[in-house]
Amino acid sequence: MIDHRASPGLPDEAMNPNLPYRAGKGLLETSTYTCGHCPQIVMMNPLRTRERGYCRKCDHYICDRCSGILAATRECKPYKQVLDELQEAGLKLEKEIDRNG
Repeated sequence: MIDHRASPGLPDEAMNPNLPYRAGKGLLETSTYTCGHCPQIVMMNPLRTRERGYCRKCDHYICDRCSGILAATRECKPYKQVLDELQEAGLKLEKEIDRNG
């Protein structure tokens, strides 16, 4: 939801060009989903005719960027897994620093 009803809003040139015309004025409410492979929030365009990206392995819709990566690599890497790997690497680094003082 983008709500500019209590303000003059934003000029059209300041808005993201992927948003509908005059989204910076008044109220814009639309369906969204969060990509399963990255933290991207995707606005669902009801006029879209091509198929949405979907990963069968993790059973999530994915954004167009991650859909292209999945098509090229055939590797499912959900965002939660990326965060877990980063946290694990941070803990290993912390232990290494503690050992070497």
